[in-house]
Amino acid sequence: MPTEILMPALSPTMEEGTLAKWLVKEGDTVSSGDLLAEIETDKATMEFEAVDEGVIGKILVAEGSEGVKVNDPIAILLEEGESADDIGETSGAAKAQPNPEETSEAAPAPKEAQEGPKSDASAAPAAPKDADGKRIFASPLARRIAAQKGLDLATLTGSGPRGRIVKADVEAAEAKPAAAAAKSDSASAAPAAAAAAPAGPTAETVMKMYADRDYEEVKLDGMRKTIAARLSEAKQTIPHFYLRRDIKLDALLKFRSQLNKQLEGRSVKLSVNDFIIKAVALALQSVPTANAVWAGDRVLQLKPSDVAVAVAIEGGLFTPVLKDADMKSLSALSTEMKDLAKRARDRKLAPSEYQGGSFAISNLGMFGIDNFDAIVNPPHAGILAVGGGVKKPVVNAEGEIEVATVMSVTMSVDHRVIDGALGADLLKAIVENLENPMVMLA
Repeated sequence: MPTEILMPALSPTMEEGTLAKWLVKEGDTVSSGDLLAEIETDKATMEFEAVDEGVIGKILVAEGSEGVKVNDPIAILLEEGESADDIGETSGAAKAQPNPEETSEAAPAPKEAQEGPKSDASAAPAAPKDADGKRIFASPLARRIAAQKGLDLATLTGSGPRGRIVKADVEAAEAKPAAAAAKSDSASAAPAAAAAAPAGPTAETVMKMYADRDYEEVKLDGMRKTIAARLSEAKQTIPHFYLRRDIKLDALLKFRSQLNKQLEGRSVKLSVNDFIIKAVALALQSVPTANAVWAGDRVLQLKPSDVAVAVAIEGGLFTPVLKDADMKSLSALSTEMKDLAKRARDRKLAPSEYQGGSFAISNLGMFGIDNFDAIVNPPHAGILAVGGGVKKPVVNAEGEIEVATVMSVTMSVDHRVIDGALGADLLKAIVENLENPMVMLA
């Protein structure tokens, strides 16, 4: 019997992807382990291998197709003795499943299993008509959502077959009072609509604002969509608080210069960022209660210091994780970080290399930024935003004014995991490590 080849989940968080390129064609014989396609996730382009042997009978998803859901059929694999004729029109793999919203008005209503149990409150309103009495073609689900949002279907343009209004058209529309809203029976629905949380302006609304201006519409790729969704969720759901410190770098810069001279023969050059990674990793060991992540209804306290570091790439960023960073030497951390950063920019990181960790570092000092506040990347408990080192007048221990190189840092913290005093202890440990760098080698 023909076998469906399904869209793979190439990372634990992957929900959909882009089928970037087929590496086989219909009629090709494949064995387990053969490369079938290149799949773009939100973070990387990865190769997809066959798990069974057979012949590619039919390719269901074309190259370049975006938004392919995980576990959706993308091709048909035929076993020995089978042919394309065995696929048949009734095969679940070869036959596209009808969209409940795009079926004809004459078709039976969607089953309860698809749209949930029916009730008088949730039933779709009767087929609407425009001002001239002509029927407006819209799916039952679209009619029900429009009624809930107070939308007049006559003002919408359908994107479904033959101009049919579907769910996406209603969800994207700006709420406008429907003609029926004037009727007395709509009064009870008004409070519920008014209580709904206000949504941001739709693309259509914003585009209208700039209709007389010259602009180019930039399509969002998977990475940018994921960044937007995750950071919006993080800012809305994580109770952030912020702790700030200035760190004197003169001792570190002098120590770094000495080490780099000794490491020239090994082609290793330590950066300030390498010291920051080590300082954070050791601080998480000194304050182990802060080495934790939020897990929905509990906190997971980690034993190793796995530190994520933000790496800017074209169109977004990665946060590769340096595992067991407290156990590694500065030169080992430097070499590993350079390798991870290079492969991040080439989008060649495996999911296991950028997922996990309990704490992150975002360093914008090399871009001339003095200080900033970063957003916690869930499930991490915190992130250290690092500015550049700047020469400033400071008061030394003897009460005298002197010039020192000062770096400003801000630690953003998830208050569900780390309280103020605990966060202060963690940041203090980080500062002490950086201001006394030789301690990190002890």
